Amino acid sequence: MRTRIALLAVSLCAVTALPAQAATDTHIEGRLPSGATYLMDVPADWNGTVLLHSHGYRASGRPNPAENAPSSESRAELLADGYALIGSSYATTGWAVTDAVPDQLATLDLFTSRFGTARRTLAWGTSYGGLVTTTLAERHADRFDGSLSMCGLVQGGIANWNSTLDPVFALRTLLAPGADIPLTGFADQAAAQTAARALTAEVAAAQRTPEGRARIALSAALHNIPGHNDPTQPKPAPTDWDAQQANQYAAVTGLLQLPAFSWRQEAERRAGGNPSWTTGVDYTAMLRRSPLYKEVTELYRKAGASLRADLAALNRAPRISADPAAVRWMRDTSVLTGRLTDPQLNIHTTGDALIPVQAESAYRRATGPDRRLAQAYVDGPGHCTFTTGEMLAALHTLEHRLATGRWDASPGALNARARQEEPAAQPRYVAYRPTPYPRPYDLGRPGDGRHP
Repeated sequence: MRTRIALLAVSLCAVTALPAQAATDTHIEGRLPSGATYLMDVPADWNGTVLLHSHGYRASGRPNPAENAPSSESRAELLADGYALIGSSYATTGWAVTDAVPDQLATLDLFTSRFGTARRTLAWGTSYGGLVTTTLAERHADRFDGSLSMCGLVQGGIANWNSTLDPVFALRTLLAPGADIPLTGFADQAAAQTAARALTAEVAAAQRTPEGRARIALSAALHNIPGHNDPTQPKPAPTDWDAQQANQYAAVTGLLQLPAFSWRQEAERRAGGNPSWTTGVDYTAMLRRSPLYKEVTELYRKAGASLRADLAALNRAPRISADPAAVRWMRDTSVLTGRLTDPQLNIHTTGDALIPVQAESAYRRATGPDRRLAQAYVDGPGHCTFTTGEMLAALHTLEHRLATGRWDASPGALNARARQEEPAAQPRYVAYRPTPYPRPYDLGRPGDGRHP
């Protein structure tokens, strides 16, 4: 049986170190001085490796429990294999990187105080937790031996909010040119939600016409929203442009409901203003670089509409400027350098609409040819829709790199490991190279961030 020990409002210095091996499995829940909760599971036969898990984005006001694994299935498998699992809730919800990083480090400190120094410490996380994980790896490399980011927001905060702004800027310009729908600078959540409802109504009306559907596809292309982005969607044929657009419309609606307005308002509140901009952007060039360019041109042709005229309208529309102080805050807290000290593996699903797979191109661009970084891709729709076997295969691939000094991250090797972990599931790692991220921004190239 697991021993449950509740630690409430404990300070790190008050914890007495215990032997690294306990007689039984140990389950600990508690609260850090910041107010964040934490969770630790240490098996009796601990193998000496501790995994610090960083959870994904949680909207302001939503439940915020601590997590120490990406799923209950992966937790059970890893504990059975002797891994210690730890993680915190972060003290606040929303764009909480300034709380997440110290809370995760405090959780690791507490673990070390109680169980001793691990032989190997790995950071891993999903989605927004991939940003937290990579921030830990870059800025606190002395605490970790390696890291694993899964469907991570590794393009960083400024690139993320820029590419979240682009599709709604296009939707407002092309579908509601005379409407006063703010896209940034919301006074509060109510104002953000009002704006979201107004633009959502315009998009719903546009979806009923061929010209409107073409314009929605154009907006989706600026965010690289794939035409198959949810496991519940039938997979369209390669040239079934109508079915692909219908799938993108569903994702665009989701973007309007939460990230582009509600989540943006919370991030702007933390940053002290708007950290993103449309000034200086050439939307014609951006569309031509998109893997969805062919779909957009075909839908415009079918609708008898002028893509050239709509791109001209986008490029001459009044632009949105960033608040320089907010850009500095986002740059200092949420932008990556690409400088890794220890190995990191990134994995991503190819059909991700929330954090498009091109985020990996942005991080590879930041790191350059650094062989400490490896990236692998799962051929499937959705955000973080990995199987348990695919996630554990990635973890063991990172461990193999640490043990041998070389990556064995080919699709064949990853699929073989995934089959070992989950024989009943069909692993989906494939050879894949994502196209460039629409607007990359990293600390290695500060000139890319020029804005008024």
